[in-house]
Amino acid sequence: MRQVAKLLGLTSLLSGIAFASIFGSVRGVIHDPQHRPIQGAHITLKAANSDWTRSSDSNDHGEFDFASVPLGNYSVTVSSKGFRQVQQDVIVQSDTSPVLHFSLAVAGATENIEVSELPVEATTETFTPTTTLNRIDIQETPGADRTNGMEMLTDYVPAAYMVHDMLHMRGGHQVEWAVDGVPIPNTNIANNLGPQIDPKDIDYIEVQRGSYDADYGDRTYGIFNVVPRTGFEHDRECDFVITAGNFYQTDDQISCGSHTARSAWYASLNGNRSQYGLMTPIPQVVNDAANGIGGFASFIFNPDPKNQYRLVGSLRRDYYQIPIDPNLNSTGNQILVASGLVPSSGLHDAEVEPDAYTTFSWVHTFSPETLLTVSPFYHYNGADYHGGPNDIPVISNVTQTANYVGSQASIGTNFHNNDIQAGLYGFFQHQYNYFSNVYICTQTCQAYGVTNPTNYPPSSIGVNGGVAAFFVNDKFKVTPWLTLIAG
Repeated sequence: MRQVAKLLGLTSLLSGIAFASIFGSVRGVIHDPQHRPIQGAHITLKAANSDWTRSSDSNDHGEFDFASVPLGNYSVTVSSKGFRQVQQDVIVQSDTSPVLHFSLAVAGATENIEVSELPVEATTETFTPTTTLNRIDIQETPGADRTNGMEMLTDYVPAAYMVHDMLHMRGGHQVEWAVDGVPIPNTNIANNLGPQIDPKDIDYIEVQRGSYDADYGDRTYGIFNVVPRTGFEHDRECDFVITAGNFYQTDDQISCGSHTARSAWYASLNGNRSQYGLMTPIPQVVNDAANGIGGFASFIFNPDPKNQYRLVGSLRRDYYQIPIDPNLNSTGNQILVASGLVPSSGLHDAEVEPDAYTTFSWVHTFSPETLLTVSPFYHYNGADYHGGPNDIPVISNVTQTANYVGSQASIGTNFHNNDIQAGLYGFFQHQYNYFSNVYICTQTCQAYGVTNPTNYPPSSIGVNGGVAAFFVNDKFKVTPWLTLIAG
């Protein structure tokens, strides 16, 4: 029991640390055909898939800066009296600060708008391979919005694939999820796939797959940074989605949302079922039903231009039957099948996975160059394996529950040629494990040489642990073509 406790504590402490962020910034310089700065030019930053928008005017040096911009696709429109209006698309990724250059041409007798064909990608100051998906990509890809599916990742992200019932990236299955920029810790990484969020509740998802900055650590195979839907894409509207297909499959959701100039809210309920839940070990589908039900809610409030409050909550329960091979090949199992002790469809092992989390974030903008984020969170996760009554020679039952309470705080600033981030992250964890084996091998088993072992009482243990971490990271632009990154 002491060894089990040490092992669980070590597993907790060695779990990957990810100081996620869903914010970047958009900076730029505006000048005339003689490359002189234009003061007082009006800049509008608008999200491509929602009503989220911000505006500002350029300063004496023709510069502008939008801080705390959620990751995603945007358009930047620049207008100034006496010049042609210009529009440029930009892709904002977390912890990046793309710098846009606008050269305004003198307006002629006929006004027109110049629109750039290709968006500017904010990847020039990072070496991390990154894939950014939006909800339109997910909605328009067949199967990608399944509640308990990972097609939204495997269809788009290199080196992401499913093996039986677990998501793998770059050869490993330990991955990190962050929702609204807040890491959701989970040490039950070796259990069946239980989704952290319904794909239909995602606005954007940013996937990082190696070569992380210091704020993400290095003990994980992939990081999924989720920006949930906020309500800015709704105007007192509700959506109802229903799908049906083979294997008696259905995946349904109702979602509602709305927004004002200073706030937005979004809420959804979903339910799903299928006779083909997990990838089976054989071509035939045996004992593989799955169902789930869940809810999600998000609220954003901006009391003033310098402060924002974000609240996110989720509650869901997933049920998976464990698929089997009714024609087992091992010698012991052949004996049991031949004796009639294991019927071809008599195994009904299953797993129930409840999951709930809530996060609260305070985002404070000290200046266009400095941003502070403070985010307390709570996460509950369970994985309960139930053996079937016909399991021979042993019925196994396992219960794993974990509670996590923690917080993260990070600050980022730009000055001179430096882009510096620093932060703290930590949580307290209580995990409870229960395990029991009930051997029911009869005299028939012994006739085939299978020993009837002694039944021992079940065992259980509660373990407490914690994680505390600190990071600092700097991107120093030595020249326009050379940036040094250290952390």
